[in-house]
Amino acid sequence: MVDLISQYQKIKPAVDEAIGGILETAQFINGPEVKGFQSELEEYLGVKHVIPCANGTDALQISMMALGLKPGDEVITPSFTYIATVEVVALLGLKPVFVEVDDKTFCMDPEKLEEAITDKTKAIVPVHLYGQAVNMEAIMTIADKHGVPVVEDNAQAIGSDYHFSDGRTQKTGTIGAIGCTSFFPSKNLGCYGDGGAICTNDDELAAVMRQIANHGQSKRYYHDRVGVNSRLDSIQAAVLRIKLRELDNYIDARQKVADHYDAFFAQFENIKTPVRDPRSKHVFHQYTMILEGIDRDELHQFLASKEIPSMIYYPVPAHRQEMFKSFNSAATDLPVTDWLTHRVLSLPIHTEMEQEQLDYICNAVAEFMSVNA
Repeated sequence: MVDLISQYQKIKPAVDEAIGGILETAQFINGPEVKGFQSELEEYLGVKHVIPCANGTDALQISMMALGLKPGDEVITPSFTYIATVEVVALLGLKPVFVEVDDKTFCMDPEKLEEAITDKTKAIVPVHLYGQAVNMEAIMTIADKHGVPVVEDNAQAIGSDYHFSDGRTQKTGTIGAIGCTSFFPSKNLGCYGDGGAICTNDDELAAVMRQIANHGQSKRYYHDRVGVNSRLDSIQAAVLRIKLRELDNYIDARQKVADHYDAFFAQFENIKTPVRDPRSKHVFHQYTMILEGIDRDELHQFLASKEIPSMIYYPVPAHRQEMFKSFNSAATDLPVTDWLTHRVLSLPIHTEMEQEQLDYICNAVAEFMSVNA
């Protein structure tokens, strides 16, 4: 699904030099590379504060801890997402409230959000899924109306621009009270291990989250609040600094692959290619199709027989996972989410794809369609 080896070869001299420098100085934790990456990411995103941390899941947990949420508080989130989005809700003793997604963008449906808000709602967590931005203008209007903070899960859409109706443009992850992202190696901006970051324009929230991420310390050995140990190490920060300079190029490369897929699959009525919402720039962390009148699992297996990877993101939605059985979430009526889980399929998309690879993948799908459509 990604080719990190070929990507590394293109930036190898810079990466090797940066990592070698860290080994020479032995500044492995909170060294200058971490501070440099933090500053450069703040500039790229146009946000006041970036708090690096150990991974995207920690970013979400630290955010919710900083908001002062209490056990039993309700957090609204889509069910059609990676489990980490909702896992931290349950981990903190909060109550996940699952809402429906739009059947075209795969992102939180604002109308369903409005219906789900109660006096117990203490946070809203929209997910910019597959690289597509949520309708943040509508989400923020609803959240502001009810006085509920928004925590953006931006793990799959870093670099995406969102365009407001008044002409403003903001990067996803900087629109809500807090934005969270992951630097897992396969992400559009990925490191060579685990990593994550939290973004905010709120000075007070930033100070609290920095404390929480560092054992709740205000200064060394003085712990003002319950915290965690969640740090981005210097080697990962060094890799991320190099790749951040390439991020827009990486996005362009992904969009070109998506353009090719779009043009080729337009001939098939049974394949719905990803919608590109005009309000945002789709950065294509995944290229996810909807298949109608086709056995998705058969196509998945057929591609595997041709040594073509494909993935189902996600075969079981969060509200039907065993881990949330105590919330009786399986009784939640989410027909669009359930419909999508049986019809979505993601094809390889990354920065190093060559025309020969694209042709092979497309022709394999066409071969399957000629027999099964």
